[in-house]
Amino acid sequence: MHVSCLILIGMMGAGKTTVGRELAKRRGMRFVDCDHEIVARTGVSIPTIFEIEGEAGFRRREAQTIDELTREGELILATGGGVVLDPANRALLAQRGIVVYLNVPPHILWERTRHDRNRPLLQVENPRQRIEQLHKERDPLYREVADIIVDGGRGNPGAMVRQIEKALSSVKKPICEH
Repeated sequence: MHVSCLILIGMMGAGKTTVGRELAKRRGMRFVDCDHEIVARTGVSIPTIFEIEGEAGFRRREAQTIDELTREGELILATGGGVVLDPANRALLAQRGIVVYLNVPPHILWERTRHDRNRPLLQVENPRQRIEQLHKERDPLYREVADIIVDGGRGNPGAMVRQIEKALSSVKKPICEH
């Protein structure tokens, strides 16, 4: 199946960037990490954007970046974990591509992110509890917009890529209508 935009969603630490890079390599497509693109465009880190503009300012930048990138087509896009919080973003993702939710249990997310100081939402007194709370809030939103749900709790990135490639053949959806 021809895929014009493949959009990876899921919690921080789910493996969106790693899986996206591998998937892009296998499919011969361009890969873009939305957070990295925002950093490149602004010239400052995500924590700095949060500090100066707050989460709302970051989310505005994220929505604009996703809109622009998905108009270009022919790409695999790794989104930030909170992209699904805005109903307009969810509608845009669903309209512009095949959406893949990398579903990873909170305890594994904690193991993957606990030493990462570049995650503003985890700079709290109890980051493990924060991950559990965010997962509980966001999981229904990820599921609402996902065309494919991949279990990322057991497999390595290669296994997740194979799950995605297998599932793509059964998705019946027009892609990247502008």
